[in-house]
Amino acid sequence: MAELDSPPGFAHFVSLRRPSLRGQHLWAGEAGSTESRDQAVAGGVRLLLRAEGVVVLAAALAAYAQFGAGWGVFALWLLAPDLALLGYLAGARVGAALYNAAHSYAGAVALLVLGVLAAMPWAVAGGLIWCAHIGLDRALGYGLKYGTGFGATHLGRIGRADPW
Repeated sequence: MAELDSPPGFAHFVSLRRPSLRGQHLWAGEAGSTESRDQAVAGGVRLLLRAEGVVVLAAALAAYAQFGAGWGVFALWLLAPDLALLGYLAGARVGAALYNAAHSYAGAVALLVLGVLAAMPWAVAGGLIWCAHIGLDRALGYGLKYGTGFGATHLGRIGRADPW
């Protein structure tokens, strides 16, 4: 029998809600936390994902330097994807969905491909800046967010530990 609070069928698979934590252990030092250790990567895999962020950042910077759109434009637009954080004003689930949409490589690469195929220099520059932003965030440990709150990411918990 399905749990009463879980959505049926495919909706359960794509839901922004995190799965039930029944029977799972909490992270050490975070009594009362709703984050379990198996919800985020750890160890060598976490290090590899952060190293990938460094590689994407370096590649985007190198390509942008060759493209020659100007570093003033780069500096102006580098933090634009973080405007998605305003979604947290509408709640954790909405904030996480908007943050993840703005911090997924899918949109950045699609914009980059559009710029290359349609010969639109602004789209190439935008895609490279967007990729650089995502790479920087991943290198710093800011991963994609879960709907439970800003600090719950696929790269592990960020922010201050729960004092309780």
